[in-house]
Amino acid sequence: MTLSNIFIQGIGIIGTILYFLSFQCKSNRNLFRVQFLSYVCYTSHLILLGAITGGLSYVINTLRSFCLSSENTFLKSKHMCIILCTLQICVLIFTWSGFISLLPVIANIATTIGGYTHNGIKIRFAGIFINSPLWIIYDIYVGSVAGLIDEIASETSMILSIYRFGIKDLNKVE
Repeated sequence: MTLSNIFIQGIGIIGTILYFLSFQCKSNRNLFRVQFLSYVCYTSHLILLGAITGGLSYVINTLRSFCLSSENTFLKSKHMCIILCTLQICVLIFTWSGFISLLPVIANIATTIGGYTHNGIKIRFAGIFINSPLWIIYDIYVGSVAGLIDEIASETSMILSIYRFGIKDLNKVE
């Protein structure tokens, strides 16, 4: 592993730590704020690895986290959800490099829809059952060690948060 590759993976590891910590925030707003920082790291990480679909898809995730943590009603509305999902599809079209390109886009659309329910348990279930499994496959394909660690840590963190806060408390729309 070259020094450059270690640096690139290090950027991803910082994103992993932040993403793990995000699910330990009980407030959805704070969860999205910490995820915003995580996504900035992951965007850089994936683009430096040459995983353009994943990298650009994370740019939209960054925007999504900004919107969902905002006080602005429109940015937290279903209309914005549709805009973000449409942007994900545009990324897919413009960066298509085979069926592997579908994985991060489908994962992120599922997470976007989950986030826009404003329901903590739906946010976590979208991550556990759709987002993380698809990203694990993509991360293996593009060589993102940090991404693989991130998804394993994220699965653990989401399950831990359900245990800590309980489904009843997370099942409220915020």
